[in-house]
This record gives sequence, structure tokens and C-alpha cells, in this order.
Amino acid sequence: MSRQSGEPQDGIDARRQQWAAELPDVDTRGMAIIGRMRWLTMQLRPGIEAIFTEHGLDAGEFDVLATLLRAGTPYTLRPTELYQWLMISSGGLTARLKRLEDAGMVKRSSAPDDARSLLVALTAKGKKLAERAFRDDMAHEAKVLSALTKAEQAQLEALLRKLALAVE
Repeated sequence: MSRQSGEPQDGIDARRQQWAAELPDVDTRGMAIIGRMRWLTMQLRPGIEAIFTEHGLDAGEFDVLATLLRAGTPYTLRPTELYQWLMISSGGLTARLKRLEDAGMVKRSSAPDDARSLLVALTAKGKKLAERAFRDDMAHEAKVLSALTKAEQAQLEALLRKLALAVE
């Protein structure tokens, strides 16, 4: 393990020390990085989901609204485009769309160029809600990231992008 002595230790460091004692020939850097990313995701998820709950949404519903919003005017996508962006099954999307349509957040209509195809559009109510929830989520995440300097945040962003591109 390549850590500076005197640096604070976390639970991942303790696990790596245990593995180093039991299997000293195994490189545990993956745990140091990927294990921490997983741990951070699990720790941060409840707070982020609580923000969506405050807005009357679950994370999946927010994802639909946010995807439509960031698609830009007229905030409309075909269901196929939506579930590809969301990386979910068409069945999972159907249930979300039903809940959002019942709540007046989205509207489904026939595509003008193909009556067999549907379009999903963000309503004014859905747009307003998505904007508020997104702003609150980004404020929360900025607060979490304030533990790092702006330069550290930029470095971490660049390194995570590089890793994400390698995994893709």
C-alpha cells in the first residue's frame, strides 16, 4: 500500500491492511479506488434520494424528468430515446411514465410523423419540478465536494473521466 504515514485512515485502508497480512502478494489498489467509489456512492445515495423525495419523486422518476429537461426545447423524446438514455428496460420506463403522467409531469402523445409512435413531453409542471429538484441536488453535491479544493475537484473529475472512458 502506498500511503503517506500520518494520513488519516478510513475503513478501506483497514481492509487493505487485513488483506496485506493475509495475501501480501495481491495488489489491492482496485479496492483503494473502486472500493471507495462504491462506498461513497452507497453513503451519498440516501441523501440524494431524500432530495427527490422532498420533491415528491423517486430517483427513477427524477431521471425521466431530468432527461427530458436536458434534451432541450421542446423537452420531448420518444420512449426508445428515453430508455436508452436512462439505461433501463422499456417495461421499467412504462411504469415510470404512467406515474409521471398521472401526476401531470409528462404528457404522452402520438408522433406527428408516425401515429404508431409515441412522444413523451415534459409539461410545464414537470419542467418546474425537475429544475427545482436538480438545483437542490447540485447544491447538495457541491456541499459534499467542498471537502476538496477546486483544483482537487478538477483533478478528480479528469481522472474519473479517464477511467470511465477506459471502461466504456
